[in-house]
Amino acid sequence: MTVGVSGISDRVRSRGLGSFVLVLILCLAAGCGGGGSAAPAPVTPPPVSGPIWTQGVYQPASTFKDFCSVVRTGSDSQGRPFPDKAGSLAQELFWLRSWTNETYLWNTEVADQNPASFTDRVAYFNVLKTSATAASGKAKDRFHFTLSTADYLAQVTSAPEASYGAEIKVFANSPPRDVRVLYTAASTPATELVGGRPKLARGARILTVDGVDVVNGGATQAEIDILNRGLFPRTAGEAHTFTVLYADQTQRTVTLQSALLVEEPLNRQTVLTTPTGKVGYLLFNTFSPYSSEKALVDAMASLKAEGVNDVVLDLRYNGGGLLAVASQLSYMIAGPTRTAGRIFERLQFNAAAGTTNPVTGGANNPTPFYSTGLGFSVTNGAAIQSLSLPRVFILSTASTCSASESVINGLRGIDVEVVLIGGTTCGKPYGFYPADNCGQTYFSIQFNGVNQKGFGDYPDGFAPANASSAFVTKIPGCSVADDLSRDLGDPAEAMLAAALGYRTTGSCPVAPPAGQAPARTVDTGTPIEVSGRSAAAQILRTMRDLRLPTQTPGGS
Repeated sequence: MTVGVSGISDRVRSRGLGSFVLVLILCLAAGCGGGGSAAPAPVTPPPVSGPIWTQGVYQPASTFKDFCSVVRTGSDSQGRPFPDKAGSLAQELFWLRSWTNETYLWNTEVADQNPASFTDRVAYFNVLKTSATAASGKAKDRFHFTLSTADYLAQVTSAPEASYGAEIKVFANSPPRDVRVLYTAASTPATELVGGRPKLARGARILTVDGVDVVNGGATQAEIDILNRGLFPRTAGEAHTFTVLYADQTQRTVTLQSALLVEEPLNRQTVLTTPTGKVGYLLFNTFSPYSSEKALVDAMASLKAEGVNDVVLDLRYNGGGLLAVASQLSYMIAGPTRTAGRIFERLQFNAAAGTTNPVTGGANNPTPFYSTGLGFSVTNGAAIQSLSLPRVFILSTASTCSASESVINGLRGIDVEVVLIGGTTCGKPYGFYPADNCGQTYFSIQFNGVNQKGFGDYPDGFAPANASSAFVTKIPGCSVADDLSRDLGDPAEAMLAAALGYRTTGSCPVAPPAGQAPARTVDTGTPIEVSGRSAAAQILRTMRDLRLPTQTPGGS
């Protein structure tokens, strides 16, 4: 980077001039000869341009905070004035470097690279993480993200995005491709009725998009572009035609028009009546938007009014979000007696932090089991209902991540029995405070969360007791594949059926039923996008965000 290089050169030149002035003064004092003319006046060295990198030496991150190469003016989408001051890219990079050193969980494992070697802040941020691997061979840090602050705020405040109202998963993104619908949302283009049935439904396989073969087509980039535009619309009002094979093996052609939609955190809620009592079922897909607080508080109050004896919490597609809301949910399950005087999660920061939270600068206080509204979407301090249950059934897959795993770990820490039905969770006992600087929000792992018992070591995830996986943390429950042949909430759907069966008998299904999710899942590569979600939405679905309503994206 030009600024950094010139700064180093100026420093070298300064040292040379200083040596010349010192020699000249010594000569004058000793009466050195030289022609009799007056000595020239000392030359003042030019100022150093920008911060200078010295390996292993870090200035406080606050020295560089909010000094920006491009200054925002006005206020953000929530009415807060931008804190930006005129600065340089070098200052942005040096802030990233010092902020990482101060707050990153594995800060001693980050190579100290000269910011002057980088001309892009995102590229520099991407190298500011550990390169170590876990015992399983997975990267130790798989959760290093960044996105624009505007996109981040749009997501947490539930800004609408173009969508059909269906969650589409690419199980195989190279021929023969397998693209299916995981679930739909009510009152959306996907659930419009044609001939008495919705256009899209869980388990439906998409065969063609706008005339292009999804399964074996895509021979040209033009065809790939057609597939991506149709599957994942970018704007509202786009109309695309699909050939769809439904779970019952019927096939038809439908046209869908995208709309601006907001994903509801709580997709569905029902009460199942069984011979041994009522069972509440909640399909809860994200803790991310502020609206998740009210959705859960209202749902649990409804289940209490119904007099349920057990709860099946379907987190199979829930990648995480606000830790405080996860704490509230756990309180509403466990109740005041089991949670009194106990912690939901204690944060472990890097070794240099000691008893201080290096992000806030305050004491490292644990996250309690929050028993009132916090102000996200429920009035701060308002009482919330609890079920006071001794156990909970949680449905899981590899998409069950972060704050969702905190619910599992937090409840186990106070001896609430967690019965896990499904697959191994993602393995993310880590979290962060999103930090905005100069219009970019950075998500860098800053803490490991442990429960009341001090446990938080599950980097390869939680798994049901009969899982064959190595390195995982096994807990009571049954391994069951995601069943796409039946709707979510259907008592005959494999995972829910296994939970209901375990509740009665304490045993797992003998054999997996037919119609479950395809075994071939490809999550990387081209040519089809893995998900139609924006980068912001993807990040917020796999995070553990420690902020409270009064805290904004910031950083030291």
